[in-house]
Formats: sequence, structure tokens, C-alpha cells
Amino acid sequence: MNIGALIFPDMDQLDFTGPFEVLARLPETRFYLLWKNKKPIRDIHGLMLTPTTTLVRCPPLDILIIPGGAGQEALMEDEAVIFFIRQRAPRARIVLSVCTGALLCGAAGLLIGRPATTHWAALDLLALFGAIPSPKRFVSSGNLITCAGVTSGIDGALAAVAQISGKDRARRIQLAMEYAPEPPFHCGSISDAPAHVIASARRQFAPMIAKRLKTARRIAKKLGVK
Repeated sequence: MNIGALIFPDMDQLDFTGPFEVLARLPETRFYLLWKNKKPIRDIHGLMLTPTTTLVRCPPLDILIIPGGAGQEALMEDEAVIFFIRQRAPRARIVLSVCTGALLCGAAGLLIGRPATTHWAALDLLALFGAIPSPKRFVSSGNLITCAGVTSGIDGALAAVAQISGKDRARRIQLAMEYAPEPPFHCGSISDAPAHVIASARRQFAPMIAKRLKTARRIAKKLGVK
């Protein structure tokens, strides 16, 4: 099974490494880290990641992972990246987007008429791509699994394993990872966080969301989404 993950400068590495930890445990898999070239890239916090295969030389993929992060905004109008997603997605058994990776799927026209989710700060933007926004932690629609923010990629990847290899294999992987989160604060979603924390987070994300909104509106016009 060939699994490919798009990586790019200023991404959120956990959007990729979370699903990687799950999917790499499937038997007989080949994992490809995909970018335009093989030069190392830095994630938003400075972690170095090294592509193993270019977009042009990427083999056929069974699973395509599309992460998000601050660097995603610049890719929504990147012709090479959007062409790659648009071309590969219909041929993959599963396309797994994490966080604002869903906006790249939207820019490629994959979300029209489909339920989808993304990071809470960008959830409203999905409608601009013709999607039906959902506040769920992950949403399955055909061969597309969209995940909410960062850590939800682990959940979506486990759902992908269940879809491909059955629930028992997914359960074994979850147990092997001891994935049973009990965070110190009940603050991991917009529905649980205190109002003052939400307000502070919204101020933090406001410049990026404003920028993404402008880009999303331009793309919606090209896609013909009203």
C-alpha cells in the first residue's frame, strides 16, 4: 500500500506525524513525503522534515494525506499543488485532510456538496468551497476523510484504518499507541473552552483568517461556487 503525505514550509507537523504514527503501522506499506523538491523544509515551529519524493515523481497512492498549518494559505492558489491534489484524489482509496488541509481540498474542488470539517477557526470558510461545514472531530464522505484541528488527524487515521483493514486492526493500533487522551484541561474544542480563552484565541488567529478569507473568496469565484 502506497501512502503519501504532502509536506510544505510552515505546516503543522502534527497534522502529518499524527496520521503517520497510525498508518505506518499498517502491514506492507510504503510511505512517501511529498513536495516540489527534496530540500528539507521547516514546520511552523522549526522542526525539519525532509521530502522523499517530488510531486512529479510520486507513484500511484492508496492514501493521500493533506495537512494544514499557516503555510497552507499560500498553497491554495499554487497551481502545481492544486493540480496534484485534483489529479490524485479521485484515484486514491482515501484522501485524509487534517486541520486547514481541508481548505486545500476545497481549492481543488473536492468539497462541493460534501460534508466536511476543519480547524474551528476556519470552519466557516468551508462553505465558500461548496462544502457543508460540520463541527465533528472528523467527517467521512466517500473516499474523503476531513479532520478538525491538528490532533484530530489521529482519530481520522484510525477511521481510515478501520475502513481499509477493519475495526479490529484499528483497535489494535490504538491500543499499541495507548491512545486514550485525558488532557489536563477540558478546553480542547470551541464548545468546551471558556469564553475568555476563545476570545483570546480568536484574536490570535484573526490576521490569518482574514487572509484566508480573501483567498477563499477568489477561489470560490473561480470554482463557480455561490
